[in-house]
Amino acid sequence: MIVGYLTKRFPRLSETFILDEILGLEACGVPLRLYAIAHPREAVVQPDSGRVKSAVAYLHGSGGWRNAWRTWVATARAHQGLLARDPHRYRAVFGYILRRRRHVTSLRHFWEAGYLAYMLEQEGARHIHAAFAHGPAAVAHFVHLLTGLSFSFAAHAKDLYLSPPDLLERKVADAEFVLVCTAAAAHDLGRIAGAHAGKIRLAPHGVDTTRFRPSAGGWGTAGPASAGSEPLRLLAVGRLVEKKGYPDLLEALVLARAAGHAMDLTVIGAGPLLRVLKVRAEELGLAGRVRFLGARTHQEVAAAYLEADVFVQASVVLPNGDRDGIPNSLLEAMASGLPVVATNVGGIPEVVVDGESGLLAMPGKPEALARLLICLAADRVTRQRLGRGARARVVEHFDRVTMIRAIAPLFGQPSLAKVS
Repeated sequence: MIVGYLTKRFPRLSETFILDEILGLEACGVPLRLYAIAHPREAVVQPDSGRVKSAVAYLHGSGGWRNAWRTWVATARAHQGLLARDPHRYRAVFGYILRRRRHVTSLRHFWEAGYLAYMLEQEGARHIHAAFAHGPAAVAHFVHLLTGLSFSFAAHAKDLYLSPPDLLERKVADAEFVLVCTAAAAHDLGRIAGAHAGKIRLAPHGVDTTRFRPSAGGWGTAGPASAGSEPLRLLAVGRLVEKKGYPDLLEALVLARAAGHAMDLTVIGAGPLLRVLKVRAEELGLAGRVRFLGARTHQEVAAAYLEADVFVQASVVLPNGDRDGIPNSLLEAMASGLPVVATNVGGIPEVVVDGESGLLAMPGKPEALARLLICLAADRVTRQRLGRGARARVVEHFDRVTMIRAIAPLFGQPSLAKVS
């Protein structure tokens, strides 16, 4: 059975979990056809994206006004065909849109769904899966409403917590199954889904534990950081956005250094807060102590884990509810044998068991982060123990091969996910 797989943009450097899932499903023999709403247009591309078997079709074209015009014409013709085939169904879906609060956004997704429905039919696809609960799931849902094609979607963090609950409830009700990456998200979506909560399947993102593994001399073997010794090498990886809590991490670094513990911080990731964070680091007197490396490939990030002593995840919950699920960089760092200091946000406590596979602090508390960093700076034995515990936790519960094998049957026979 050919399965359409829709994401917002592909390939995106920060969405390695999407690339890993696609590669894993293809390796399991699931015949995928990839679609993206738009092209990411990023300067740095993951080399592994070249391993994807399926070509990617873009609902807004792949660039240039001629391509955009051809796509617009093809979309208009697709809608003409859908209207001619089943006028009653088409008008019913259009009326449903007009009754919704967010007309403009819904109309855009409806327009995109027409072209996607046409391409899916041309490919002979029998099912469409959306990689996110917001835009991609809305488009896939409209394909379902227009054609009757079965659909499913995944929910993660921002796409779940910032989506209107009534729209989520309708999507879950009409979907064959829904994948969520954390138990916390499964609980929250389950409350919204009500009687349809049985369609929700817990499917954590897996990590390649063969690629991300400790070096021969790993397990936090650097000496304690104190006056006259080498600084403790801290690493943070993630987009430079508010929910990652980077300002708290910078303040924690100041507090730890003020207590006499030499520490340096390397930050990998791009995003809108780069300039703000650089200025803040200067204001805090951290010039030369914090490096912002920008976006990096999977291979470069893997190498950075092996050069660090401690990984830090300072995530926070934003006023609008946006938060992390389980950051993939956290899983990668733990698989690499790094001791981690993280905040108790979203699904993070599901992988970081405090005192066993890492240390947890309350979010938004730089002083709490600083205390844990100081503890690790002065105790190499604890770093080694937590590093081993971190890898063991990921290998046992978050290995990519195991995770993919668990969900692959759903894509081969979507009806298996129906509520009896």
